[in-house]
Amino acid sequence: MRHRRSAFLLSAMAALLGGCAVRPRYVAPVSSAPTAFVGAPAVDSRTAATQMADLVDWWQAFDDPLLTSLVERALAQNLDLQRASARVVQARAALKNANAALLPSGQVSGQGGETYQSLETPIGRIGSAFPQFERSTETYELNLGASWEIDLFGGRDAARDAARADWQASAAAAVAARLAVAAQTADTYIAIRTLQARLDVARAQTDTQQKLVDLITLQYRKGVAAELQVRQAEGALAQVRASIPALQNELDMAMNALDVLIGVQPGTTRSELAPLSPIPLPPAVSTAGGPAALLRRRPDIIAAERTLAASNARIGVAVSEYYPKISLSGLLGTATTATGGLFTGNATQANGVFGLRWRLFDFGRVDAEIRAAKGRNAEALAAYRLTVLRASQDVEDAFSTLVQQEARAAALSQGETALRRARTSSLAAYKGGAVSLIEVLYADRRLLETQDGAIQARAAASRGAVTSFRALGGGWDPVPAMN
Repeated sequence: MRHRRSAFLLSAMAALLGGCAVRPRYVAPVSSAPTAFVGAPAVDSRTAATQMADLVDWWQAFDDPLLTSLVERALAQNLDLQRASARVVQARAALKNANAALLPSGQVSGQGGETYQSLETPIGRIGSAFPQFERSTETYELNLGASWEIDLFGGRDAARDAARADWQASAAAAVAARLAVAAQTADTYIAIRTLQARLDVARAQTDTQQKLVDLITLQYRKGVAAELQVRQAEGALAQVRASIPALQNELDMAMNALDVLIGVQPGTTRSELAPLSPIPLPPAVSTAGGPAALLRRRPDIIAAERTLAASNARIGVAVSEYYPKISLSGLLGTATTATGGLFTGNATQANGVFGLRWRLFDFGRVDAEIRAAKGRNAEALAAYRLTVLRASQDVEDAFSTLVQQEARAAALSQGETALRRARTSSLAAYKGGAVSLIEVLYADRRLLETQDGAIQARAAASRGAVTSFRALGGGWDPVPAMN
C-alpha cells in the first residue's frame, strides 16, 4: 500500500512538473523590410566615385592617410568606447552569476573563541554555587556546508537566458558605439577640411575686394569716382571680412570636437590639421545584399533583438514564481571546547535540511509581475520594429544626400566657372565706364556665394558617404564576431 502511495505521489509530481515547467518559447521576429532600397539604383549608377569601399574598414577608401590615422586613433582611445566595453564586462559578469545560481554552492567556516563569565549575571550566580564552575570557556568549530536550490520550474534557467541575451545586447551596443565613433571622427575631419576651404575662399575674396577698394579709392582721389562708390566697396569688403571670424570659430570647435573623439586634450592635433588639404572625395558605396544584409550588419538591430529575447526570458522568470522553490542544504563539521578533541568522533556534528518556499497566498502580486514582464516584452518588440524602420530610413536618407549633393556640387562647379568669367568681364566693363560699380559688387557676391556653396556641397556629398557606410552597418565584420 505504501509503495502504491509513493508511486502515485511520484506520478502526480511528474505531471505537476511537466505541466508547470513551461516558459514562453522565444521566436525571433520576422522583419517586413523591402527587397531593395529605393535609392540603391542611383547610388549604384554614380560615376564620380572610382574606388569601391570595403564596409569593414570603409574609411580607408577615402584615400586620406590622416583621416585613416585619426579614425584608428579614435577607435583605440575614445572614452565612450571604453565605457561601452566596461558595460560588456558588467553584463558578462551578470551572466556568470546567473550560471552559478543554477549550481550547488558550498562554504567552509570555522571559528575559535574564549568566554569569561561574569559572576554578577544570573548564569554566573547560579554557576558560582558549584565548586567545579569554570568562568573561562573555550569553543572551537570547523564546518563544511553546502546548499542547492533545485530549479524545477525553470525560473533560474530563464534568468540565465535573460542574462545571456543582455550580455549579447551589450556587446552589440558596444559595436554600435564603435561604428558611431568611426563615423563621427570621419565626419568631423571632413567638416574641418570644409571650413578650412571656406576660410581660404573668404580670405582670397577679401584680397580681391581689398584690391577693388584700392582701385576705387585711387579713382576717387583723381576725381573719377564718387565717394558713394568708395563706401559701397568698403561695405562689401567688411561683409566678407566679417565671415572670417565666424568660420574660424566653427573651425576651432570642430578641431576641439575631433580631439575629444580621439581621447586627447583639445588642441592636441591642431598642428597635424593646420596644412590645407582637399576635402576627401566620396568613394563608391556597395548596396549589395539590400535590406536583408542590413539586418545582419546593423549592431543596433542586433542589440534590439537580443533585448527582446531577454524580455521574453524574464516572462519565464516571473511565471516560475507561481510554483514552489525547493532547496537542499547540509552541514558536516566538528565542534569542541578543546583543540585536542576537534577531530575526534565525539566532536562530529552534521545536519541536513529540506527547504520549501511557496508564495501560495501572493498570486495577485505574481500576476502583476507577469503582466509587467509581458508589457516590457511588448515594449521591446515595438522598439525592435522601430529600430528596423529607422535603420532603413537612415540608409535611404544617406543615399539621397550622397547622390543629390554630388549633383548639386557639379552644378555649382559649372556655375563657379561662369561667374568667375562674369566677374572678370564686369570689372573690365567698369574700368571702361560701361557698367556701374554695383555690377562688379554683385558679381563678386555671386561668385563668393557659389564658391562657398560648391565647397559645402562637395563636403555634404562626402559626409553623405560617411553616413551611408554607418547606416549600412559598416565598420566591423559581423561573421567572425557573431560566431
